[in-house]
Amino acid sequence: MYLFWISWGINALIALVLAFFFFVGLGDGTVSSYNIILWLVLLIGLAALLLSGYWLFTHQYTIAANILMALLAVPGVLYGLFMLLMLSGNNSGWK
Repeated sequence: MYLFWISWGINALIALVLAFFFFVGLGDGTVSSYNIILWLVLLIGLAALLLSGYWLFTHQYTIAANILMALLAVPGVLYGLFMLLMLSGNNSGWK
């Protein structure tokens, strides 16, 4: 049970970061009519992932919900750890 909510929270944080970059892009003009379809597909897909995982969890399909949530949470955590390592300031080679 805790694994699902941790994974869901990580996915929600990833969705918030993506939404932040979307709205910043709308403000500065980098999200335009040329690439808005790509942005909308990403945002709708991430919302569908969160909602379908929650639906699976509430309908007692916990293993399927955990696997679905892990599809994005595991790479997200690994990327976050990589960025933490690179930006930690210990001369690790981020140039």
